[in-house]
Amino acid sequence: MKVKPCGDFRFDEPGGGGLIQLMFSALADYARLFRAGWTLSRRDALIPHEFAHLAPAPVRIIGALSRIGANRKGRPGERLAHAFEKLGPAYVKLGQFMATRPDIIGFEMAGDLGCLQDKMPPFSEDAARREIEAAFGKPVDVLFEEFSPPIAAASIAQAHKAKLKDGRKVAVKILRPRIEQKAGDEFRAFSRAAHNLEGLSKTIRRMEPVKFVETLKAAAAIELDLRMEAGAASELAEDLADEPKTRVPEVIWPLTARRILTVEWIDGTPMGDLAALNARGIDRKALAKLVIHVFLKQALHTGFFHADMHQGNLIVDNEGRLALVDFGIMGRLDENTRNVFAEIIYGFITRDYARTAEVHFTAGYVPPGHSVEAFAQALRAVGEPLQGRNAAQVDMSRVLQQLFDVTALFDMHLRPELVLLQRTMVTVEGVARSLDPEIDMWAAATPVVKDYVNKAIGPMAQAEKLKTATAKAIEIAPKIPHYVETIGKAAELYAAQGPAPRVDHKDRPARAALWAVAGAALILAAAIILQ
Repeated sequence: MKVKPCGDFRFDEPGGGGLIQLMFSALADYARLFRAGWTLSRRDALIPHEFAHLAPAPVRIIGALSRIGANRKGRPGERLAHAFEKLGPAYVKLGQFMATRPDIIGFEMAGDLGCLQDKMPPFSEDAARREIEAAFGKPVDVLFEEFSPPIAAASIAQAHKAKLKDGRKVAVKILRPRIEQKAGDEFRAFSRAAHNLEGLSKTIRRMEPVKFVETLKAAAAIELDLRMEAGAASELAEDLADEPKTRVPEVIWPLTARRILTVEWIDGTPMGDLAALNARGIDRKALAKLVIHVFLKQALHTGFFHADMHQGNLIVDNEGRLALVDFGIMGRLDENTRNVFAEIIYGFITRDYARTAEVHFTAGYVPPGHSVEAFAQALRAVGEPLQGRNAAQVDMSRVLQQLFDVTALFDMHLRPELVLLQRTMVTVEGVARSLDPEIDMWAAATPVVKDYVNKAIGPMAQAEKLKTATAKAIEIAPKIPHYVETIGKAAELYAAQGPAPRVDHKDRPARAALWAVAGAALILAAAIILQ
């Protein structure tokens, strides 16, 4: 059986193994999918009656049969969210990711799934204590001065409040028993379903369900190794060390393992409690700008960002700092992607739609064969209504729908590396608007984006790259005569063979190798100089 490792945990994937093993694996996957279909149909969320008229006749018949005796209370998205909560952690994560794709499922359903609560009944305190003892080889009472019953429980883990022997208050996060096996089984079934779906139509292929599931699975695998979350918290704390208004809890490394994470406890006010923020006299307008600033600082300047910045993971501590918690879902962007992202945003801010279109084509986001000018025109139609208007004056659902129409018109595919970024952008925009309904998103983003563009793409950055290239050229210059001499000898050897030499097949590999070495030397020299 082919597997994908992640620390000490592995997700099984379809493929490999013996025939009997593959057959049992397929049967198990289809059984899980059948169970999911049954659960969805009982809530009229498999083929909702609201959308049945859009389906082909055979599908409408299947939908009608599946809805017999179903509970139709609520909107389709609400029913789907309830079904996902019942199906378990993998489906909760699926629903949360689906909420980032209103271009596929519509804005109303995306909104309903965006409210999907990752809350589950807690497992027992005794089971939690056994997990800690198994991880560290000592009873809880030896490791902690105090240890509370569970204070919050999600689909993957639950949290406890505790006090260390030295008096520090901490939060202890513990994975659910056997959660790795349960999630692995469900994600394997997702992969099988995605491979089957991708062959159904061009529209579905454009959405790349296989890559979508792979992205979802990779994020979940990291969530299921709490050492990865600890590392993420530590790295993010270093990245934001120069932000005095921001705080990341310290990791207690001696009490952290694959299934246990211990971090400092942060007292403060949850971001979602607007009444409490008002009672404390918190400047909500400034806080909204800070949330946007912190997100863009992460995404652009370091390329490592908290990808789950909803209100439940944001706290205003007792000193008024913005504290980020829960680092199970993180995103990374390489330098090239960050540059593209910054140029696109800056192009919208400065209304340079031609440049923004060129960036899309250069990055490969738009397939060749389309018109750059036509794409710039489409972007202008999206961007112009946003200029000089605050959040209260802009219907973001209409703007996003138009943007998604543009992606379909120009055959733009889902970029897997941007899924988490897109999701986080939507989440951060929602948090900022809840704090300040009149916030001007462009104005709030401009300082961070402009600073990054100047440093990474602007004249100073280009001058620095030229300086580096010059230094490399100077370094390689003494070796160029050797490369030229090698090529010259190769040319002399070839000329000495005469106009039509009799080629000994035994010598052909040697000659080919000589020319390959000479060519590689010349290419290497040019690449180093021009890099």
